[in-house]
Amino acid sequence: MKLATFTYEGSTRIGKVLDNQVLDLAQALPELPRDMTAMLQLGDSGLNQVRAAQAANPGQLIPLASVRLEAPVPKPQKYMGIGLNYEDHAEEARKAGIKIPEFQVWFSKMVSCINGPYGDIVLPKVSERLDYEAELGVVIGKRCKNVPVEEAESVIAGYFVANDVTIRDWQHRTPQWTLGKSFDTHGPCGPWMVTRDEIADPHALQMRLWVNGELRQSTLTGKMIYNVFQQIAHLSTAMTLEPGDLIASGTCSGVGIGHKPPKFLVAGDVVRVEIEGIGMIENKVIDETVARM
Repeated sequence: MKLATFTYEGSTRIGKVLDNQVLDLAQALPELPRDMTAMLQLGDSGLNQVRAAQAANPGQLIPLASVRLEAPVPKPQKYMGIGLNYEDHAEEARKAGIKIPEFQVWFSKMVSCINGPYGDIVLPKVSERLDYEAELGVVIGKRCKNVPVEEAESVIAGYFVANDVTIRDWQHRTPQWTLGKSFDTHGPCGPWMVTRDEIADPHALQMRLWVNGELRQSTLTGKMIYNVFQQIAHLSTAMTLEPGDLIASGTCSGVGIGHKPPKFLVAGDVVRVEIEGIGMIENKVIDETVARM
């Protein structure tokens, strides 16, 4: 099941994507909340209602081409990212002078960075070292703490395509990466959330990223050092995870800074990220001087 947050005729709500249409859940199930986080807080009962929902009249189905898709979870409490979680990317970083960590390395992306699947990425005035990172995104579906690895899959609501956009000089000027990972618009997500039951194995998906049609990143998600379930177990040891919390599960080699010379993004570039079984997001880079924030 594909669940989307969308805007149509000035109103933002949630829907179930059916081929090239969206079932408007505000009409089909008016008793449900209109935002994704609140719906996920209902647990399995909410998801089961959505799963069973069907259009009672043609007006409840909206052509997908007529809506603007937003980030599936526009206002999560937390957006956590893991660093250096693919061996080839860790080696790429080592060659750039970054020590390969002994443990899972986590940072926060401030939720104000969240962007839609087709929203513009802003190149800020303060840096020209704008980089991309294709990542498998995870949506938490249940409030949980101290989750064993073998039970971690049960707390996942679904998956999405993510681009962990990064300002490299801001990332590397301090030991904490948060500022370099959290500029406005630097968290494109989408195009929807594919529920857990639709993804047989989140570690067997092809993930690719293109810049202006040039393939820059390509990997299988199974090449993670710490898989998604290990990540959830580790994070939930430290903090309670809530429905709607997001995780970016790491990127592979091929990021801009890893090229010689580096291939940072510039205004006019178009970045496309695609993950097998989930979908694709595509974002254009624009200069901050012309952006309307």
